[in-house]
Amino acid sequence: MTQQPKGSGAPPPGQGVSTMPAVPPQAHPQPHSQPQPSPRQRPGAGAPATPPPASPRRTAFAEGVDRLRAAAVTEPGRLRIIGALLAALVVAFGTVTAWQMQDRHTAADDVLFRSQPLTSDAADIYRSLAEANTAASSGFLAGGQETKASRDGYEKGIRTAAEGLVKAAAGSDADSPSAKTITRLNRLLPEYKGLIERARTYNRQGFPVGGAYLRYANEKMQKEMLPAAEDLYKTENQRLHADYGDAKPYPWAALALGVLALATLAWAQHRTYRRTHRVLNQGLVAATATTTIVLLWLVVGHSVARSDLRDSYENGVRSLNVLNDARLASLKARGNENLTLVARGAETKKVDGETYDAYDYEFGQNMAALGKKLAEAKRLADDEAGRLPVAAANRDMTEWKKRHASAREQDENGNYQQALDLVIGGKGATVECFDGVDASLDDALKHEKREFEQAAGDGLDAMDHLPQGAGVLAGLGAAGALLGIGRRLSEYR
Repeated sequence: MTQQPKGSGAPPPGQGVSTMPAVPPQAHPQPHSQPQPSPRQRPGAGAPATPPPASPRRTAFAEGVDRLRAAAVTEPGRLRIIGALLAALVVAFGTVTAWQMQDRHTAADDVLFRSQPLTSDAADIYRSLAEANTAASSGFLAGGQETKASRDGYEKGIRTAAEGLVKAAAGSDADSPSAKTITRLNRLLPEYKGLIERARTYNRQGFPVGGAYLRYANEKMQKEMLPAAEDLYKTENQRLHADYGDAKPYPWAALALGVLALATLAWAQHRTYRRTHRVLNQGLVAATATTTIVLLWLVVGHSVARSDLRDSYENGVRSLNVLNDARLASLKARGNENLTLVARGAETKKVDGETYDAYDYEFGQNMAALGKKLAEAKRLADDEAGRLPVAAANRDMTEWKKRHASAREQDENGNYQQALDLVIGGKGATVECFDGVDASLDDALKHEKREFEQAAGDGLDAMDHLPQGAGVLAGLGAAGALLGIGRRLSEYR
């Protein structure tokens, strides 16, 4: 590099002395200058290639599946999978067993302690109302001063019906059809009592209008109150059938899981034997034993319970229903027999072109129903203690028909007092036959109720502790399966 001496002037033009500046000139960007191409981008070339997108991050589930696949090709991995499967099957079996048997136990408990007692209470309400109506008509026939027995019978029937309505209301849901029927009966009962008191008052004074009030009260009873009580009885009976339907079905899901769990445990033990030539694995044997116990308990316990519940229905509930129907037919017949004498032909009914006394015609229908129900009750009775009272009721019914025919003959011949004596008199009157039928049916009902309670109680006892036991044993079985597989895993460490 040549440096110009100080003080010398500019070189003359034309001299070819080449000089280089000490600092090369710097390029300053202009405000609106175009961007310079990057070293990697040639002028005129296209846009730079974008880098490939990063692969999406795999989910935990996908990674778990990969790990499971990787583990499945090794024996320890397979053992872990088998252990988890065995434990899950045993726990599922115990859980489903506990759930299904708890439902059936609850339904059987309802049969014994709720629905059947409510059905019985509904039948008692019906019977008590019919008894009160019968006693009222009997007292009316006695004249101005009714007997103490008829007055007490009427009061007892009304009181028992009122108490039954209170019990039925306590056992029914507020918005159920039974609750509406009970409310209706509670409204009708005071109205009926008022009509009976008016009939008594006029009857004591000797006014014939007393008979009209009694017939009106009987009409309210027959057309409004007794049908409502019968609806209540049918509703509760349907709930009883529903509870039986929930208690008796086989627990198929639990049974299938139990068989599957046992089969899987057997396969796991056979697999272990083939690989180790060891006959027993204590953990798997314990799991198999607990599963077998639960399955046998389930099969035997439910089969016994189902048999007992079926017996309680066939030889208990069915007999109770028939006997209740027979007793109601007897009460209706007695009430119509009394009203035949009260009305004295004021109420008639045409059947096939012939005219009959309305109450006497209904009496015949009631007695026919009574005969059919007694025959059915005798067929359903499964022991001598159940057949004897039914046979006694049948004998009294036959005698009742004979005495009633004699009373009707006297009444049609104009001998009203003799007809009255044959109906409400002492020895030889139809009231003796009615009382005999009612007492015999009451004995039969008590016997069949004891039979029902015994059979239903045995069925309930057969399922006791099964849900809890299944849960505990299933837990022990799952623990045994895991311990048995864990022992095999320890051999690979």
